[in-house]
Amino acid sequence: MEKFFHLKENGTTVSTEILAGLTTFFAMAYIIVVNPQILSSTGMPWGGVFLATIIAAIIGTLVMGLFANVPYAQAAGMGLNAFFTYTVCFGLGFTWQETMCMVFLCGLINILITVTKIRKMIIMAIPEQLQQAIGGGIGLFVAYVGMLNVGLITFTPKDTKAAGKGLATAATPGLATFNTPVLWVFLIGLLLAVVFTVMKVKGGMLLAIIITTIVGIPFGVTNFGSSQSLSQTFSELPTTFGAIFTPQGFPALFSDPAKLPLVIVTIFAFSMSDTFDTLGTFLGTGRRTGIFSLEDEKALENGSGFSSKMDKALFADSIATSIGAIFGTSNTTTYVESSAGIAAGGRTGLTSVVVSICFALSIFFAPVISAVPSAATAGVLVIVGCMMAASLKEVDWTNIEDAIPAFFATAFMAFSYSISYGIAGGFIMYCIVKTCKGKAKDVHPIIWVVAALFVIDFVCMAIL
Repeated sequence: MEKFFHLKENGTTVSTEILAGLTTFFAMAYIIVVNPQILSSTGMPWGGVFLATIIAAIIGTLVMGLFANVPYAQAAGMGLNAFFTYTVCFGLGFTWQETMCMVFLCGLINILITVTKIRKMIIMAIPEQLQQAIGGGIGLFVAYVGMLNVGLITFTPKDTKAAGKGLATAATPGLATFNTPVLWVFLIGLLLAVVFTVMKVKGGMLLAIIITTIVGIPFGVTNFGSSQSLSQTFSELPTTFGAIFTPQGFPALFSDPAKLPLVIVTIFAFSMSDTFDTLGTFLGTGRRTGIFSLEDEKALENGSGFSSKMDKALFADSIATSIGAIFGTSNTTTYVESSAGIAAGGRTGLTSVVVSICFALSIFFAPVISAVPSAATAGVLVIVGCMMAASLKEVDWTNIEDAIPAFFATAFMAFSYSISYGIAGGFIMYCIVKTCKGKAKDVHPIIWVVAALFVIDFVCMAIL
């Protein structure tokens, strides 16, 4: 164990890694319930998506742990599954099999840009100040996710007609009234997370989740709902597994040449979000904790092949999406909730292996694991976000050239509910500011290219 994961070298222990793995898993376990709920609305069988989600998470996270030796977990990405369902299938009219083909191709593109070092070149091109802003922005994003998961932030439609139609396009944000059991349980969990963190209780994050889950039982927040039988679940997997290679998959996707531009744009949108969600997570969590050290970044810049941890981590992430598409789930990506386990002390791939084992066991214990409510994990996410926001102190806010791109990266990340859009805001503003100051030549060509691609992406989404 020690020789393989280099625990002492990374300042950790087996018990710490196990606690970190459990913490990460419980912080992201909601995906095994939420992802099938979202994707099954496209006509996909619930059981097939359920198993595909778990299998993709196991494989992707194991590769991350055993090959890259870093404490990151992977699973079907929130936001990307919504884009899959509501934009591509419902909005653009593609079948779920055709959309899954586009996810598979997105994964191949990610593999290509990883092997050809394009991803690494992007990382090395990002200025120090912007990297710190991305890290702090992810902290705000994580905290915001926790708050939204329990309805702490409300959005009240200004127009009663809009409210009646279920629209929130003209909504006023505000703080919820603390008159629901979910919020009461959340406050208890938040208090426990604060106390355990300040008191430096070992495994405090996981302990807060467990205690809050138990507390949620009498409040009616923790519910052990029914689920379909294991045999029925497995009987539905053949429907999704390999569906991209059936006549309803690739042959149908490319049967209409007139749709080819739309297919290309959609794959591009999938790839942009997937790539920059991952880069943002690695930069935001790995830099501050030392998981990706300065020496590792130099190896990333100068080495060849898989010469650094980040090299291997990027490759592990790149293959997960295509594997997930083969089994039948939307884009698999590195989870920002990994920050919960990292905050609990996780520093090596052993954390990821523990997460993988938990996902495997969840096949048989889904009713129990799915009973862990958002109210139990939300408080932990808020505290983790607080700790990650410390990176913002490294930004020189007195220098307007640094402050504007940093602010847009941070604000967009939280308010748009997207890591990739936060990076887009930071990159685009960085190019504008430097151009205004007559320093356009100081901007790395890759930043210019990526900023332009984001602009194209926004234009395409507006047109579509």
